[in-house]
Amino acid sequence: MISHMADVVSPIDDVQEQLRMAGYLADAATGTVVHLAAALGKPVLIEGPAGTGKTQLAKSVATMTGRPLIRLQCYEGLDESKAIYEWDYRRQLLQLQLHQGSGSTDLGAAGIFGEDFLLSRPLLAAIRSDQPVVLLIDEVDRLDMEAEALLLEVLSEYQVSIPELGTVTARHVPQVFLTSNNTRDLSEALKRRCLYLHLGYPSAEREAEIVQLHVPELDVHLAGEIAALVAVLRSADLKKPPSISETVDWARTLLALGAAELTDDLTRKTLSVLLKYERDITVALTELSLA
Repeated sequence: MISHMADVVSPIDDVQEQLRMAGYLADAATGTVVHLAAALGKPVLIEGPAGTGKTQLAKSVATMTGRPLIRLQCYEGLDESKAIYEWDYRRQLLQLQLHQGSGSTDLGAAGIFGEDFLLSRPLLAAIRSDQPVVLLIDEVDRLDMEAEALLLEVLSEYQVSIPELGTVTARHVPQVFLTSNNTRDLSEALKRRCLYLHLGYPSAEREAEIVQLHVPELDVHLAGEIAALVAVLRSADLKKPPSISETVDWARTLLALGAAELTDDLTRKTLSVLLKYERDITVALTELSLA
């Protein structure tokens, strides 16, 4: 009996393996939250520094499940017409002109507030989709409090209220992921509706595994050197620490250059792949004793 139970793959292990096959190396905590989000039909709020794989997790879940990805990129000033819906005013005006030309004065009969005149933005598109989707609400902390409030009905009831049309309810509950770089505190109302996941930078060992997953041609020893150096840089006083994707880009760069090991000269020549500010490069050269 014990041996038989040991052979059973847990749902968390299964999610981790599916994510790995989709190109994302997830730990047990991440696998657990992804599994629970699907099982409970709840959104996931992913917080952490920029460049830790928050957006990529949502993309990988879309790949893993075979669902289309709908993305709302948040920014200051985002309003309902860009996030949820707006009316196609030009078509409405044309319809009114045609209707008035028929001699009828009943504007209600013109039907200008039907679904044919509705332009779906990302949130409504996810609600109206004929198939299950993954909805990514990226960098939600960039929104002001008023715009954040627009999300609450969608995240709690999976519906959108349109005064002229009524309530549009989701045909399929989307898998929702919200990302935040912690530039401001999000409201308690928003957080209550979500499962929570924090993604920090991985350990050097885990990052070496990520590099090997994405650049399998790279020598294992060199992948370890890359991850160790990146870990040192992230502990330095940098304006923008290297992201995981930039670590992978650097590994691909070294592979393209035919590097067998990480030499001082090669590091100096390629640091700009990792770091995007001149000041950061200067700080890094000093930190690595390469100045």
